[in-house]
Order: sequence, then structure tokens, then C-alpha cells
Amino acid sequence: MSALTTMARSGRSAGARPRSRRGTRLSPYLFVAPFFLVFAAFGIYPLVFALQLSFTRWHGAGAATWVGLGNYAYLLTSPEFWASLGNSAVMWLLIVPIQIVAGLGGAVLLANAKLRLRGLFRVAFLAPFVTPLVAMAQVWIVVFDQDYGLVNHLLNLVGLPDVGWLTSTAWSKPTLALLFLWKTTGFAIIILLAGLQAVPAAVYEAAAIDGASRRRQFWSLTVPLVRRSMAFLVVVQTLAVFQMFAEPFVVTEGGPYGSTTTAGLYLYDHITASDLGTGAANSFLLVLLVFGLSLGAVRLLRPKDEVS
Repeated sequence: MSALTTMARSGRSAGARPRSRRGTRLSPYLFVAPFFLVFAAFGIYPLVFALQLSFTRWHGAGAATWVGLGNYAYLLTSPEFWASLGNSAVMWLLIVPIQIVAGLGGAVLLANAKLRLRGLFRVAFLAPFVTPLVAMAQVWIVVFDQDYGLVNHLLNLVGLPDVGWLTSTAWSKPTLALLFLWKTTGFAIIILLAGLQAVPAAVYEAAAIDGASRRRQFWSLTVPLVRRSMAFLVVVQTLAVFQMFAEPFVVTEGGPYGSTTTAGLYLYDHITASDLGTGAANSFLLVLLVFGLSLGAVRLLRPKDEVS
């Protein structure tokens, strides 16, 4: 009887094993299921809805009217749309090349082990990046005011006339670009510094043994070895520049005469006018544009050993 009981128990336990294995196989999917549900609800669904919305005329209430490619045709023939892209392109030229150079110079400086107070300098460079943008935009308005600003006051002290930093079409974009550079260059320095720290010290030691000067090491080693970091930075900052909204909205409100109406601010104008279909089409055109620019930057800056 004991032998039969033992066999029965072993049979029951053997039959239960497949059920536990099945539960073990399903448990990882159950753990990650909440992420995919949240991503589908707040990521995929809004994207699909916005894409569908871009082919309709809808003002937030009532039934949407299907217009096909009408919103895209309207934007591609709109002078205001192309003007906003032109403003963003000028801002990109004023920001990204300068930030790459300044960020690389700052990263090389902070990577120097002989530099004293390196931790303090790293915090100082990163502090503007974590400062609230709206607060600094208000400071920018005060500092660059044409009548009472500090900058024009300093110019008057040396006999130079006032400059309409925020009221002239010639100076408004450089002034906003300076604000963007001041706030985000610390982020660029940190990204490029991380790329520099990933380079083995033995590479520079071997170059020094071969007689390479510091300048030669910079151009032949430092720049090529951080090209991936530079490509990443160009992609991120291209996206940020073409999405720029808070700076022109707070500082210049898109003026003077639309000279600082960036692509992001022009998109916001459609949303505030409840022209949601055109706004959705505008956003997808920006996605295509930024994707193309980012792809070109990545292909241009990728290491030579990866070029086919």
C-alpha cells in the first residue's frame, strides 16, 4: 500500500509540473504587460490618431471632415509655413555648429586631470541646463531691453548706440540663439565629455610616444573618436531647435514681424486656433524634416570605418 501511495503521489506531482512550467513561461510577459499597455495607450494610439487627424478638418468639436492631403497641400504652399522653417533653419545655423565647437572645447578642458576644481566647473556648466527656462527668459527680456537693458547700458558707456536686440529683425534671432546656447551648452559639454572619457588613455599615450603633438592628437584622435557623441548631439539639438517654442513665445512672442516665429511656435498657433487637422499635418511634416536632417548628420559624422 505504501508503494502504491508513493507512486500515486509521484504521478500527481509529475502531472503538476507542466502547469508550473506554463506559469513560468507566462510570468515574464505578465510583468512587462503593464508597460506595453501604457505605451499603447499613451504612445501608439495618440500617434495613430494624430496621423488620421492630419487628413481631416477638425476644430475639436463635432464630426471631422475628411480632406485627404488638403492640409499638407495648404502647408506646403503657405508662405508662413516656409517662413517658420526658414527661421528655424537660421536658428540651427546660429546654434548647433557653435555648440559643437564650444561643447568639444569645454569637454576637453574638463577632461584634463590637472585642472583644479573640475567638479565645481562641471556643476557650473550644467547649472543653466537645469534652470527653469521661463525664469531665464524673463531675465533675458530685462538684460536685452532696448531702453533700460544692461547690455545697451554697457554699450553706451563705450560710446556705442542702443541696439534693438529684441525689437529688430536683424538681432532678434541671434539674441534668442544666445539664450538657447547659454542654457543647453552645458548639456553638450556633458555628452561630449562622456564620449571623451570612453577613449582609453593608452591611445593618447601611444600617440605621445610616437611624437604626436597635442594639436595632432586633438585632430587625429579626439575628434574622430567622439564623432558618435557629436552625431548624437546634433540629432538631439536639431530636434530641440525645430521644436523651439518657449524661447520665442516668452521673449519675443514670434516678433518682430514674424522673424522669430519658429516651426514649433507656428505649430502652436494652429493649436490655439483650434485648427487641429492642420496642426497635426504640420507636426508630421516637421517629423519628416527632422528625420531627414538627423539622418544626414549621422551619415556625415559616423566613423570612417562604418562608411560602406
